[in-house]
Amino acid sequence: MAKYAPLENYLETNGKTHVPMTFADIESIIGDNLPQSARKHRAWWSNNPSNSVITYAWLSAGYKTAQVDMGGEKLVFLRAATLPTAPPKSSPHLPNSGPATHPLIGAMRDTVTVSAGVDLTQPTGVKWEAEIT
Repeated sequence: MAKYAPLENYLETNGKTHVPMTFADIESIIGDNLPQSARKHRAWWSNNPSNSVITYAWLSAGYKTAQVDMGGEKLVFLRAATLPTAPPKSSPHLPNSGPATHPLIGAMRDTVTVSAGVDLTQPTGVKWEAEIT
């Protein structure tokens, strides 16, 4: 993380909601080259915190990546002010559910009804198009 701390600091202190940058800009800020995977794999720039160490830098600063242009080696950091920083303590949709893992857990509760006697584990007998060879 220390390698990417300058990027986190840069994003935290700039105060802008929309920060366009090139890969070279990021390299200049961190004082080092980005790994080759940053130029080869779009997923490297995803906002999944388990994706790469640099992801923690922009997420911790309150940003997410957008408009990643691999060919042009540029992207935009957007302030993620509307994203929840932590999951809620419990879901309003699941009374007495304890800690929720995501705000959408339980959001569709009671929207599907399974008729009595229907066994959802049994095959339907219908072949899907993908199964037909």
